[in-house]
Amino acid sequence: MYEKLSIKNWAVEDRPREKMLSKGIRSLSDAELIAILIGSGNPKETAVELSRRILSSVNNNLNELAKKSVDDLKKFNGIGEAKAINIMAALELGRRRKESEPEEKPQINGSADVARIFQPLLGDLPHEEFWVLMLNRSNRVIDKQMVSQGGLSGTVIDVRIILKAAVERLASAIILCHNHPSGNLLASEADRNITKKIKEAGQWMDIPVLDHVIIGNEKYFSFADEGLI
Repeated sequence: MYEKLSIKNWAVEDRPREKMLSKGIRSLSDAELIAILIGSGNPKETAVELSRRILSSVNNNLNELAKKSVDDLKKFNGIGEAKAINIMAALELGRRRKESEPEEKPQINGSADVARIFQPLLGDLPHEEFWVLMLNRSNRVIDKQMVSQGGLSGTVIDVRIILKAAVERLASAIILCHNHPSGNLLASEADRNITKKIKEAGQWMDIPVLDHVIIGNEKYFSFADEGLI
């Protein structure tokens, strides 16, 4: 009689989940990835050993494995309906990802491009929001993040939150943006001071602040266009 080997009894380097966490998902073999999906093997095989046998049956070809039905997979001892569905779902996601067109991030060439992103978000809000737009070296958008939300006449800005977001997203440059619900697009003294403060902090982190755009109801104000940054 065979004793089923618990995954907890495996050597650490043989545990797919732990290996993924310590070495990264790219370090895992196809069999180890499938083992994560099925979770356990059978009394004679670990999840990895069972996964290797499944792959061997299709000459280690994932495209061939994707053609297998639930009933085909259930022929392997240790693979029930739920595990078979997990394998098929993962392979289907991989197929759909391959078919998906990679989304091209917009490139920022000037203040109009910034306004085009934020006008729909901020143009008609009854309160102020402060956002940071993060760019790569080609000035393409990596991400955008709201860092503060306030009232009718202002919002509290924490420079550390802005730079933390930029560092975490590996941004090469940032653009600041907030709205004026009043519709008055003139930069206030507070707007100028916070822009200067963030710009100086960004210089220490080698993350330049390229612009600060203020969004109104239909128009916008750009610090860069006005030579204020």
